[in-house]
Amino acid sequence: MIYENNANSAENDRPLALVLGVNGGVGGQVSRMLQQRGWRVRAMTRRKAASHITGDVEFVVGDAMSGQDVLKAAQGVRLIVHAVNPPGYRDWEKQVLPMLDNTIAAAESCGARIIFPGTIYNFGSDAFPLLSEESPQKPFTRKGALRVEMERRLKLASMRGVPVLIVRAGDFFGPDARNNWFSQMLVRPGRPVRSVQNPSARHAGHQWAYLPDVAETIGRLLDRADELPAFAVYHMEGFWDFDGLQLIEAIERVVGHPVKRRRLSWTGIKMVAPFVPLFREVLEMQYLWQMPIRMSNRKLTDFLGSEPKTPIDIAVATTLAGLGCLDERPQLSNLAHPADAEGRA
Repeated sequence: MIYENNANSAENDRPLALVLGVNGGVGGQVSRMLQQRGWRVRAMTRRKAASHITGDVEFVVGDAMSGQDVLKAAQGVRLIVHAVNPPGYRDWEKQVLPMLDNTIAAAESCGARIIFPGTIYNFGSDAFPLLSEESPQKPFTRKGALRVEMERRLKLASMRGVPVLIVRAGDFFGPDARNNWFSQMLVRPGRPVRSVQNPSARHAGHQWAYLPDVAETIGRLLDRADELPAFAVYHMEGFWDFDGLQLIEAIERVVGHPVKRRRLSWTGIKMVAPFVPLFREVLEMQYLWQMPIRMSNRKLTDFLGSEPKTPIDIAVATTLAGLGCLDERPQLSNLAHPADAEGRA
């Protein structure tokens, strides 16, 4: 049942996309990107949409765990964005595969392409430190094994005629995105930044992905959809924090003063993990902060010519403003755009 419809009710020839997970960071940004490219967007949610979801979006009530709900919501669409996760990351292993199976079945039924945001979790230490799309996938975590299985099912679907586009990226951050390391560990949404909690081991580099850049990358690939293979996989480079301190220094430049730097207590997380499901998930990802791991974007840039990259200070300022961590919105034109160690702005 449709409970809110901001879209023009008149029929038109613009393509229609279904976004699953529109209230999340990836889904919300991809929804915006699609609208900017002339797509109509339908979003299936369990609850009313978050306030930051604006524009011509048709909202329908449904549960990604219900195949019938997804199939009904997918009627007439040419694209399904699978950006949905279990609520609160609970029962991950029980829900992620059934939800994906429902998306695949709906895509097969309506002839839609599937967009799937990928992660670094697929890979194990045998593939570190530089990952390509062809690197062996031998994960040593539960979440990593599930990611591999999800992509295996998507590849099988592509062999049955469902086009699939996977874009893998580092840890997400961005405005209106609150379920990520940046907003849950580094800073506290709704509060001025006085201190930063750093999960990285000393001198361990880390890869970040600014969500508007992720969405724009997906958009540019979709612009050339006719040239994509049935199963297309691309890696983004994003922002490479070569020593685990560059993102914190960007935060300091944006807020205009030094911040207290604290190391995340992994020992403390280990102690409470048996009692807090979220911390169990966090603990499983500790290895990603202990060593430098990054993705090569050579395949992406060979195809597109370049990767969309917002200067890091602007990305951080926009994110902090969106999270309510700045007293006033900064003048982006006044921010410095320092290059990283390899000379990229």
